[in-house]
Amino acid sequence: MLKYILKRLAVAIPTLLILIIFSFILMRVAPGGPFNSERPLPAQVLANIEAKYGLDQPWHIQLWEYVVGIVTRFDFGPSFAYTDRTVNDIIAQGFPVTLTYGTWSFVLAVTVGCLLGIAAAVRHNSWIDYFAVGTSIGAQVLPNFVMAPLLVIVFTLWLHWLPGGGWRGGQLPYVIMPVIALGTSYMASIARITRSSMLEVLSSNFIRTARAKGLPSSQIIIRHALKPALMPLLSYLGPAFVGMVTGSVVIDVFFSTGGIGQLFTNSAFNRDYSVIMGITILLGALTITFNLVVDILYAWVDPRIRY
Repeated sequence: MLKYILKRLAVAIPTLLILIIFSFILMRVAPGGPFNSERPLPAQVLANIEAKYGLDQPWHIQLWEYVVGIVTRFDFGPSFAYTDRTVNDIIAQGFPVTLTYGTWSFVLAVTVGCLLGIAAAVRHNSWIDYFAVGTSIGAQVLPNFVMAPLLVIVFTLWLHWLPGGGWRGGQLPYVIMPVIALGTSYMASIARITRSSMLEVLSSNFIRTARAKGLPSSQIIIRHALKPALMPLLSYLGPAFVGMVTGSVVIDVFFSTGGIGQLFTNSAFNRDYSVIMGITILLGALTITFNLVVDILYAWVDPRIRY
């Protein structure tokens, strides 16, 4: 198992390094710049600003210093739009917000989705199956940019139960609607994957053998069917978790949470390329990390994958 983990790490680290290099190059070749505006700056002023941020140096030197700063100090450099603030400060401000409601969204989506999928497969072609499938389809066709305003209309404008926006340090009333709006579509996908996988496993020969031996249904599902049925779901949970913990532009903007999605959008409008690169590298690093975790879980669940 250790050898397999080391092999996966040997692939993940160069992949992250390539991501950093390509992100840097794409930001540099993009038209415009962080100090371009409708009213051009005087040439001397622009030269002084570029010298301050090291933009007057050749590209290969800028790239080398950028990579060394990330690898040695985990430093993404200064922000071009926010004076006296670094990219690390901006990410540290927004990422805990999206991590909070993203984690709760993941817990909600996995818990409800797995329960719906398992119940639908065990009670196949019953009213429970129809209810689970109908709920999944309904949640799938309501993406977060539709779910968010509906939640505000119902729970804020009509019922006056929950605040329509804000964060207030992550207090429960301010977290509920972002969690529901972000987690419902993922919950629907998890329920559909779990249902189809569980149906396939329940029709396997080893399940029929367990039933022929007289084992209780609960023991067959928990001890024999659940583990192989979750194998296809694992490959989906890695990217899904990254998608939820890195937030959503719609959720951040609509509920005014101040998360990393809104910061990413503001940086794009402000042409703050250092912040865009920092957030992009963070998303890529999380994606690579959790794909690595999924690979390790795969190898733990099914030892054949190690070989």
